[in-house]
Amino acid sequence: MANILLVSENKSFIVSSLVHQLEEQQHQIMQAGNNPSEIEKIKEEIQAILIYADESTIGEMKLLVYLKDRAIEEDISVLVMGDKEQIEAIEAVFPEQFIKKTFLRPINVKEVGEAIDMYLKDEASQQKKKILVVDDSGAMLRNVKGWLEDKYQVILANSGAMAIKYLAMNRPDLILLDYEMPICDGKQVLEMIRAETEFSDVPVIFLTGKSDRESVMKVTALKPEGYLLKTMEPSQIVHAIDEFFEKKKWKNIN
Repeated sequence: MANILLVSENKSFIVSSLVHQLEEQQHQIMQAGNNPSEIEKIKEEIQAILIYADESTIGEMKLLVYLKDRAIEEDISVLVMGDKEQIEAIEAVFPEQFIKKTFLRPINVKEVGEAIDMYLKDEASQQKKKILVVDDSGAMLRNVKGWLEDKYQVILANSGAMAIKYLAMNRPDLILLDYEMPICDGKQVLEMIRAETEFSDVPVIFLTGKSDRESVMKVTALKPEGYLLKTMEPSQIVHAIDEFFEKKKWKNIN
């Protein structure tokens, strides 16, 4: 299910039918006209902006610039429906990568609704960041997976060797790494990660039970992206990871 902002001054049967079709597919539709002030009142998180274009839409440059800025700032997919000239006019305002789909009118409501639904489902699965959790404790692995799996794709590895094997074929967005493990500890795993060109830049956050000053100094000397304690509340750990990805997103934008 996704929250879709439908921007349209048009109140036609086609628009109403499309709204009904998307709601049947369990999406929440928030309708707004061409006034940015009206859209600003919508406080829900938006996954997609659907612009049902007409002559009034493409004449509202203030609206299009507002939607463009919001799409960029919040990383929102943009879908556009209109005739050839209207679609081209909107494409001229938005960065190419943000307009994910265009639909040329006249449309088949059922086919367009299904296409939007399929795109949003694919996008939702792809947008989940991949986190590789490395810990020799099966209980800890299960706990971390339970805390994170609603927001992230969580891959589990119960040893450093298993982590390196996974990295040889896959690239996670973050590694949560236990510092104290038998045979190959967190320090050695991080050194191996940094030694391999293919995945040397994958960010690593240590997750450890050690909080004494000497242990903290040892971990921070390895220059990971972060350091989290296993004794922290699960909500604090999730928040720290959310914050890491949010800062990374803004760094990439800027």
